[in-house]
Amino acid sequence: MAKTGEAKAGLTTFHLTMMALGTVVGGSFFLGSGVGIKAAGPAILLAYLIGGVLVYIILYALSEMTVADPVSGSFRTYAERSYGAGAGFVTGWVYWIGLIFAMSSESIAASTFLRVWFPNLSPGVAGTVIIVGVTLLNLLGAQHLSKLESSLAAVKLIAIAGFIAIGLAIIAGLMPGAPAVGAGELRSEPWLPGGIAGIAGSMLTVVLTYAGFEVIGLAASEVRNPRKTIPRAINLTLISLIGLYVGAIAVILPLFPSRGIIADESPLVLSLTRWGMGWAGTLMNIVMITAILSTMLAAMFGLGRMIRSLAGEGHAPNWLKDETDVPYRGILFSGAAMLAGLGLGYLLPQQVYLFLLSLGGFSLLFSYFMILAAHYKWRRRTPCSPEAACQLPGFPYTSWLGLTALVAIIASMPFIPGQGTGLIIGLILVALLAGTYYLKTWIAGRRAPGMGQYSGNAPGRKGRVGMPLAQMEAAEEVANSDRPSRKGPDEPK
Repeated sequence: MAKTGEAKAGLTTFHLTMMALGTVVGGSFFLGSGVGIKAAGPAILLAYLIGGVLVYIILYALSEMTVADPVSGSFRTYAERSYGAGAGFVTGWVYWIGLIFAMSSESIAASTFLRVWFPNLSPGVAGTVIIVGVTLLNLLGAQHLSKLESSLAAVKLIAIAGFIAIGLAIIAGLMPGAPAVGAGELRSEPWLPGGIAGIAGSMLTVVLTYAGFEVIGLAASEVRNPRKTIPRAINLTLISLIGLYVGAIAVILPLFPSRGIIADESPLVLSLTRWGMGWAGTLMNIVMITAILSTMLAAMFGLGRMIRSLAGEGHAPNWLKDETDVPYRGILFSGAAMLAGLGLGYLLPQQVYLFLLSLGGFSLLFSYFMILAAHYKWRRRTPCSPEAACQLPGFPYTSWLGLTALVAIIASMPFIPGQGTGLIIGLILVALLAGTYYLKTWIAGRRAPGMGQYSGNAPGRKGRVGMPLAQMEAAEEVANSDRPSRKGPDEPK
């Protein structure tokens, strides 16, 4: 693990921002945004602004804890410190398992896009090559990976900015031989076609297009000057995301009717193709492949560090422990798990596999809930001061707002096509992991010798009231020494 001196020579604000944008801006926006537009119509703009506010709350809560203590386990470690080892165990594994399945599906999506140019390419072979490549590149370390990630993220950001520029030119009538579109489809579309329910129904899709920013926390131990770098990276990430997302959606709405959006086609491509730019599909195909590779690279970066954190706390097998700057074992283990997830796609019935894939959205929402819950408790016991680097305004009200919003979004999953199963399997996974942790703890306690009256707790482990056994024994000695002696005056004391 990186030492303090090494971390200071680590990632800069630019590197951290581009890594966060590389994780966030992916297929969920280029393709998934169409689902939200169809559900909410022009009111989707409001949904993206609300989503931006929610991300602001979560990111700044994470930033406060990260600046105070930039550990590699990030929100998993903070959850453990606030609510106990069981919470850290469940949070870490829910995040890791959900992201493994999500990235396995991303490799399948990338192989599908590649078949446009390589029709005879086997999806299984292509997916395997992509996962192996992403894994090996992560072994190069944060410095090398950040440079590659910055380049790939730049392609996505330039693509969105370019779409906004071209769209604005079409709207303003600056394209040769084309009349000005002006308000276009907005003239005939109701602004709230689905009412408040339409906005609420689109919030899950919107929040998932922002998902991935937590990599800022997972990279914290490898950041140069965390106190300054992390808040700056968060500001740049938020401004870039909200600006690009809202700008792109605002351009799509006049160019293409929201009711005509097709779920499995990019609304950006549909908008440009409608106005005579058939090349947009080919270009967007390249951008989509770049976006997926960028997302997988940054996700693998976080997965490797999450496994290292779990192993370091005894929540994963000892052979996954890694004290080097680059968590080689965690990265290789995550890569192997991704390959296993890819294999399941070909071995299991399609409905079963889709059931597993739906876990990705729940795992991210669950992790964000734990970030806010851990921050709330941390802030309660850490009064705001210059040393605490408090940044989240309106605490505790903003924390309550964020927690309530996340619960509402998670509860809305059954009402979104294809997401109800995500909630079901997510809750099952949480229950299984909680049971696994307590079973593991019970077995460890039964095997530990010399428990006496505190049977079920190993020496040095926490007793029933949360106090280590050695500390409890020392406290009893002090208490006994203060009691009046019952021995006679001539007996030795």
